[in-house]
Amino acid sequence: MKLIYLFTRYFHNVIIAVEAILANKLKSMLTALGIMFGVAAVISMLAIGKGAQQEVLEQIKLVGVNNIIVTPTEMSISSSENAQSSVGNVKRFSPGLTLLDAESIKESIPTVSKVSPVISLNYHAVLKGRSYPVSLEGVSATYFELLNVTLTDGTVFNAEQSAGGFPVCVIGDNIRNRFFSTQDPIGKYIKCGDTWLKVIGLIEKRDFTASASDEMGISSTDNKIFVPVKTMLLRFKDRARLDPEKMESVVRGGASASSESTETTSTTSVNQLDKIIVQVVETEMLSATADIVKRMLLRRHSDIFDFEVTVPELLLKQQQKTNDIFNIVLGAIASISLIVGGIGIMNIMLASVWERIREIGTRQAIGASKKDIVVQFLAESTLISVTGGMIGIILGIILAQLINVMADIQTVVSLFSVLVAFGVSASVGIVFGYIPAKRAADQDPVESLRH
Repeated sequence: MKLIYLFTRYFHNVIIAVEAILANKLKSMLTALGIMFGVAAVISMLAIGKGAQQEVLEQIKLVGVNNIIVTPTEMSISSSENAQSSVGNVKRFSPGLTLLDAESIKESIPTVSKVSPVISLNYHAVLKGRSYPVSLEGVSATYFELLNVTLTDGTVFNAEQSAGGFPVCVIGDNIRNRFFSTQDPIGKYIKCGDTWLKVIGLIEKRDFTASASDEMGISSTDNKIFVPVKTMLLRFKDRARLDPEKMESVVRGGASASSESTETTSTTSVNQLDKIIVQVVETEMLSATADIVKRMLLRRHSDIFDFEVTVPELLLKQQQKTNDIFNIVLGAIASISLIVGGIGIMNIMLASVWERIREIGTRQAIGASKKDIVVQFLAESTLISVTGGMIGIILGIILAQLINVMADIQTVVSLFSVLVAFGVSASVGIVFGYIPAKRAADQDPVESLRH
């Protein structure tokens, strides 16, 4: 019975607080503005941070876990190597990035689990008189595991197809929609250049961001046709096969580079491969393995730097740390507006105490205790704050969507951010509403009625 009595009594105080808010709608709305904008700012900032984190995770998935990327660059020789070459008059020549490099990495480094060479050429796919520009890529069967590429139908190349250079291919989603929109592509043939390729697999459509493509050198598989590396080299183009004139010009270029005395010298290099993707057994071995790969390739290329070794996952994790710091700063700045909103509520409620001092005196005169007065004013400030917080949550979600559409920045509104914003808004109402409520409860009934 006592619990029912206390509940009824305090519920009556809350009803009085609601009536006071409804009686002063404009003032209550203006009081809640600070909380509205503060909560909206916090939610939108957290959404930007969550979106950036989601984007980094997607990029890590795209570049693969524990992967090292080796790409060709312009040929250059360090100043120390130039000096040694000048003294000994040694002619240096690098064949560029070759299939033998990829095989050597796989056989020589025990911390490497999988390796896939990549050769990229631009072709036109042709079928029944229809032509479509595509990216033709020669890869190994492990490529699809390295970059988490999944198939919706069919299979990847088997060992026999890879070793024999069979005319088989795995196609992207756009290729399927262009040529096989009304039929199953598996087992059908498509022509690239002068070669007919048998479709044995279909890749699942993948979404990726432009920044992922620019920063990490990755791209969508939707517009690509994948063939075994041997198929690319035997049936399409092998850039390592030089005619005598080109070979002589490259050797001359390497010799002239050796005789220069500048810091670095660049010349043209012929690369059989466009990329080598190396997967390491454990994440902890990434940096050490990358260093070993670099040293091994440098020795194989006659101490000529015509390649670059990058670890996308480590770069992305570093980017994530930077984003986390940036998000903390943004969240702290946005939280200031919540504090300002709470101070605004406290000021308005303090002014409201003096405006309603006769009401306070009357309630005390007819038996209201200090707890009743505290509950009344505390309920009023909390309700204003929570209402402002709920409106702020809606505004924050809308603002996050506008940022996504207008600024092309990925935003993700999580349940956690909404709950945090709601909890903070309620806490602000309680914390900043307590001082006015306590001051109202401490008023002398006689002085309040005489005011």
